[in-house]
Amino acid sequence: MLGEPLSTKDNWRARREIIDRLPHHTRIELQALYESQKVSLGIVRPSEIIDLKVEAVEREWKPQWQATLNQFSLFSGPPKHLEKLPYKFSYVFRCADSGEKVHTAMIEDWELGVLYRKEVERLGDESAAVANVRKKFFDEICAPSKDTRFFMGTVFPYNTWVVIGVFWPPKEIQGNLI
Repeated sequence: MLGEPLSTKDNWRARREIIDRLPHHTRIELQALYESQKVSLGIVRPSEIIDLKVEAVEREWKPQWQATLNQFSLFSGPPKHLEKLPYKFSYVFRCADSGEKVHTAMIEDWELGVLYRKEVERLGDESAAVANVRKKFFDEICAPSKDTRFFMGTVFPYNTWVVIGVFWPPKEIQGNLI
């Protein structure tokens, strides 16, 4: 372990001190940084999070992807089957410089997949699990009272930007919580 986990106490103060020091960009700025400097990771603070879109997708990996997955083995032993999520979850959002343009970015956050699987196991119902993922990742994480930011990265070689994590402390105005 690299150290003790940073607390969310005191309105996420310890975590904010780190994240707020890092550069924040809009989705358009990240694209420009990728094109000019090959920057492939960044923090985006959306000005408006419009929706969390859920789409059913193929339930099995493409054969060439499954062949690649079958080659990997951690700590020797046979490779474990990596279950594919049967849904694609994407944020629909705007940034300060988006104008009328909306951005759609697939969520590749590990925690979303874990939540979905645990909810399917707990409830035995995919649609209820999807509803609970939406409740957490949209209604709670993107609530008006949250200062939500996306950790984004590109998928090589396609230069498709995806959300790889979410930072969602309580919103502050001039140092006071709202």
